[in-house]
Amino acid sequence: MALILNIETATDVCSIALAKDGNVISIKESDEPYSHSKSITLLIQECIKEANEKLENLDAVAISEGPGSYTALRVGTSVAKGICYALNKPLIAIDTLKSIAWATQHKENLEGLYCPMIDARRMEVYYKIFDDDNLAVTKLEAKVIDESSYKDYFASNKKIIFSGNGAEKCKSVLQSPLAVFSNVICSAANMAILSQRSFEEQKFCDFAYFTPNYHKPPNITTPRKRVL
Repeated sequence: MALILNIETATDVCSIALAKDGNVISIKESDEPYSHSKSITLLIQECIKEANEKLENLDAVAISEGPGSYTALRVGTSVAKGICYALNKPLIAIDTLKSIAWATQHKENLEGLYCPMIDARRMEVYYKIFDDDNLAVTKLEAKVIDESSYKDYFASNKKIIFSGNGAEKCKSVLQSPLAVFSNVICSAANMAILSQRSFEEQKFCDFAYFTPNYHKPPNITTPRKRVL
């Protein structure tokens, strides 16, 4: 019976879920903006305490690998690596979009394609399309959404179920009756089944060299010079 700590920090939600054999036994989340670095270790402690467990009892740590917020992903990855290194536990990486797609499929139970979206500023999103078996049918892309987006799918009478924190801003743009919107967003709870499968298949990362899937470099701006 595997005890896995799941860490989700790809978006503005900082989420921690402790799962035993793929079943969530404790979950703690915070959506306070820009608070991942100060809240993540507290959430982990609360999660472990609530489940009456100890960190040393973990069999593995799973991290949501992105895409998503550059800074937030770095925070989650650093904490996950630290725990794995200190306790000599294996690290599991879970595709953030895959976990959202999986959760959406099980919540909505609709026939069609599933398109999880992560907000990438303005009208741009990170997305990937999955089939009913949670298998990716497209590569990861960063896309600016407009009225013509996904028109080839809709023209072929294919329903697409959109979810994730990037989907909400696309509602007013994607007007096709074949576009369905779900309120599923990032949560460590979505990772539990997928991380359990990875554990059983021994799909572990070398935590010394693992880096998140940022997909794009961070958005760095140069401050204007002060006028004296």
